[in-house]
Amino acid sequence: MSATVEDRTIEGLAPAGRVDLAVSAVGGISRAHAQRLVGDGRALVDGARRRSSDRLTGGERVTVELTAPPDDSLLAESIPLVVAYEDDTMLIVDKPAGLVVHPSAGHGSGTLVNALLGRARDRGEPLGSIAGVGRPGIVHRLDKDTSGLLAVAKTDAAQASLMRQFGDRSIDKEYLALVRGEPPSIRGRVEAPIGRDPRDRQRMAVVAGGRESTTEYEVLATGAGYALLALRPLTGRTHQIRAHLSYLKLPIAGDLRYGGGEGPGGLRRQFLHAARLGLERPVDGRRLKAWSALPVDLAGCLEASGVTVRPGRLPDGVGAEVVA
Repeated sequence: MSATVEDRTIEGLAPAGRVDLAVSAVGGISRAHAQRLVGDGRALVDGARRRSSDRLTGGERVTVELTAPPDDSLLAESIPLVVAYEDDTMLIVDKPAGLVVHPSAGHGSGTLVNALLGRARDRGEPLGSIAGVGRPGIVHRLDKDTSGLLAVAKTDAAQASLMRQFGDRSIDKEYLALVRGEPPSIRGRVEAPIGRDPRDRQRMAVVAGGRESTTEYEVLATGAGYALLALRPLTGRTHQIRAHLSYLKLPIAGDLRYGGGEGPGGLRRQFLHAARLGLERPVDGRRLKAWSALPVDLAGCLEASGVTVRPGRLPDGVGAEVVA
């Protein structure tokens, strides 16, 4: 297969198989990224739109437009952001609970994307443009009421690098969650497929035929019917941690949608925090580790729960370091 590159448009001959896999191969991008481009109409087969699941015989001409057209409907807004790390190609922000990552129905403004556009405007800096319309700089997401670390790309090259790392599962992610109940072991691994809950289409659940999903956990401390867990999702499914913990009958405190109920101290959002993030810096490939301490509401909830964690186990402050 040969490919030519002009103005961030790549063309090549498709291998036999699914359209999304052919786009991934021709574009040198992850399958998830390829599926977004197919859905946006930015990946064509013989000049026509196809579905990701369509089958190709091989040899078809695939055209992949990597750069998304600008979306003039997106507003640049001055919304303060806490930054854990920044260089010329990327930054890591510490997202507060309540902030939606990108515009969607009912959230046309006041999102992280609006904040990033405002920050880029004020600093005269770019944002990566290859993830799709409405997602400048975005390479992954957190639920609205999940707080913590989120990587953002300033350049197309950085966005491609970070998306590839997420696709390759080489990015280290650690979340902290306070759950109701007693875990079956100090350490464990959940391998259970996740799909849309047939009883509630706004929830995800462990279901037959769902997408392969894996989460590792470690118990940091227990007490008074609660346990504080460190969780490492090895896949990136929607609501993965929340669905897996619900499946284990360990719902997250404050997670009203997944059965956790109101948390200690009156917490009414899920006690789920993206506390650590490890990745290769796109600028030079060196390993970067970032951390974020529990925000005030979660720290108060943990104190009210009676669970005590040994010193040094939880992140202190917000920051990052290059380690290799």
